[in-house]
Amino acid sequence: EKDPEYWRRQAQETLRNALRLQRLNQNVAKNLILFLGDGMGVSTVTAARILKGQLQHGQGEESLLEMDKFPFVALAKTYNTNAQVPDSAGTATAYLCGVKANEGTLGVSAGVTRDRCNTTKGQEVTSILRWAKDAGKAVGIVTTTRVTHATPSAAYAHSANRDWYSDGEMPPDALEGGCKDIARQLVENIPDIEVILGGGRKYMYPKNVSDVEYPQEEKHRGTRLDHRNLVQAWQDAKPRGKYVWHRRGLLALNLSRVDFLLGLFEPGDMVYELDRNNETDPSLSEMVSVAIRMLQKNPRGFFLLVEGGRIDHGHHEGKAKQALHEAVELDRAIGLATRLTSTQDTLSVVTADHSHVFTFGGYTPRGNPIFGLAPMQSDVDRKPFTSILYGNGPGYKIVAGERENVSAVDFAHADYQAQSAVPLRQETHGGEDVAVFAR
Repeated sequence: EKDPEYWRRQAQETLRNALRLQRLNQNVAKNLILFLGDGMGVSTVTAARILKGQLQHGQGEESLLEMDKFPFVALAKTYNTNAQVPDSAGTATAYLCGVKANEGTLGVSAGVTRDRCNTTKGQEVTSILRWAKDAGKAVGIVTTTRVTHATPSAAYAHSANRDWYSDGEMPPDALEGGCKDIARQLVENIPDIEVILGGGRKYMYPKNVSDVEYPQEEKHRGTRLDHRNLVQAWQDAKPRGKYVWHRRGLLALNLSRVDFLLGLFEPGDMVYELDRNNETDPSLSEMVSVAIRMLQKNPRGFFLLVEGGRIDHGHHEGKAKQALHEAVELDRAIGLATRLTSTQDTLSVVTADHSHVFTFGGYTPRGNPIFGLAPMQSDVDRKPFTSILYGNGPGYKIVAGERENVSAVDFAHADYQAQSAVPLRQETHGGEDVAVFAR
């Protein structure tokens, strides 16, 4: 790096690659994989790149994420029709259905008011998953959240409220108005989705039915008021359908004998990658590997939505370490998908639905641990500070009338909540543009 030639060679190589892109590939893609990092703003992408490099024992800054290797990059605005800083439901409607919508609404136009079931009829919009299905392609959804969460559900559901996971979460007027809960829409709206992998078992089972994995835990019991077992209903309709809830069951599948796959590995969201039990729960990469091999059986091609959904949750909790490890795992899944597909017939897009008020700075030297301290102390309160900070969130702490001294706590812990400027139980989204990477 001390030799100017090193940088000039890099510049030349970058230029040569860019010039090659002038000859546009105008083929129609047979397959499309959309990777959505929920809450993966640009600051998260940069910090995840450094983390990835440091996990491989490098300094970090020079390392490349798989998404960094995508030749085409753009910026996207993220606002909702009624929100400057958006939520994940209105944005999911935008990138999956091509229509901007109100905060908290799913698969419907901006003519729908959040919570008002009676505004829904006639305002439903169509998703790319439905278009792909209508074109004879195989379709799939893989997520680290509940399969009924905002991002995946905009692919198949139409709802005035993103939180209507099962009828047990719906107000009486919505049920009386004939609105369907999201879990029911998952099995009924587009009944032949080939692959559905993620969390969210409890919304599929009748109220108070014990969970298969956590039979003693009340919070993991079924939530449905209509007494329906949607997993059973899904299986009954699919003679060559397979339901799995354990990593072993997923990895042992003989895919040539399975036409439809439903995998629900947790009662709610999947466990953070850093905390995951790798005996019982598959990683995002493992789910993506099975999904692609399953969908590739269709000669007409496929559409696959892959969500790294808990990047967002880590940030909301002020736990940057959880969020960035989720982002690195999403990147691992992107690399895996690259190896399993060909750029000749597959369009891959990586983007985010919104950013977070997550930042890192403080004049850190090259190779500084991404979860480490800035090299200086504050010239105001004379205390050290971590490079990573949040604009708001649960990490706001006052000790004896002053900012907490971070050297007195384990700031490298997986669940450490980075300091924030404004106290909030949950950190908020950020409003700036997000990157779109394509190949």
